[in-house]
Amino acid sequence: MSQPIITGIASFGMSGKLFHAPFINANPHYELRAIVERHKEDSRECYPDSRLYRSFEELIADPEIELVIVNTPVQTHFEYAVKALEAGKHIVVEKPFMINAAEAAAVDQLAKEKNRFLSVYQNRRYDGDFRAIRDVVTENMLGELKEVELRYDRYRTGHSGKDHKEGNKPGAGNLHDLGAHLIDQAIQLFGFPEAVFADVFTMRKNMEANDYFEVLLYYPRPFRVRIKGTVFAKESPYPFILQGENGTFLQQRSDLQETKLQEGVVPSIENWIPTPEGFDGVLHTTINGQDVRKQTRSEMGNYMDYYEDVYNALRHDRPNPVPATDAILTMKLIDAALQSSRERRVIPLV
Repeated sequence: MSQPIITGIASFGMSGKLFHAPFINANPHYELRAIVERHKEDSRECYPDSRLYRSFEELIADPEIELVIVNTPVQTHFEYAVKALEAGKHIVVEKPFMINAAEAAAVDQLAKEKNRFLSVYQNRRYDGDFRAIRDVVTENMLGELKEVELRYDRYRTGHSGKDHKEGNKPGAGNLHDLGAHLIDQAIQLFGFPEAVFADVFTMRKNMEANDYFEVLLYYPRPFRVRIKGTVFAKESPYPFILQGENGTFLQQRSDLQETKLQEGVVPSIENWIPTPEGFDGVLHTTINGQDVRKQTRSEMGNYMDYYEDVYNALRHDRPNPVPATDAILTMKLIDAALQSSRERRVIPLV
């Protein structure tokens, strides 16, 4: 068996507590060696065997640490990614990867020059609901696709208290935060579009960062993809809507991993959440000339698969699950969407 990957986590906020530390600690292919907390000591209760560092610089100075998880605010991603790579570390960087595509390309180039592994944490690729959509597209269940809508709605009328996400800072705002998930998913399913038109602005009073976005992705006719997010959605339509020549697929956002992690459930390499009994989708299409309408049930995803993929990439030369080239395309689309919204015009991409 290969040696475990000695890993350090740069922050112990929500992402560190829910999406990184539990999976690294529960995976025998990793050793959670250190966690950075500048002032608190929350990690001591959950991971007493790990080291506590008070700065990112202490973390990357540890010669035993091989992989660093850069899960700090996006405004620090470029600086910390560069420092970690210069220190000879492999890195996983939280989404959004960087503030813009120029930063993303520069960090990717540095990783190549240093011959270091760089992956971007896009956990929503490992949601069960997204995998259900991917299966419908891959298996061509709807015939030629005509229109797709991907949404990430919330009801949050006040400030979250996270200034790096909702303050007047580069990279803040809903488009970077949640839009990065949807844009990544769209590119994974349908490739990079030809052009983009977007409406991005702030709906809430006394707020500075954008909290609403609607992004139209132009693919060769007759196909369009719409990406949308709002914070004024006490009730929301199906967040995934696929319309094709032969029918429609509707899918709820039903993956329970984040909920269970918040409840303190410990993840594992095996499927650690049973599939719910209820249905979460509707498929209405034509199969062999017959009209078919049925309710569907997606399987639960597993974010542990991401870390297994990273392990296999580092130890067994398998493909990088989310290479920087993927994240650069996402950042290019975010840049273009913001430009489109400012200039109120379609932005060509190819």
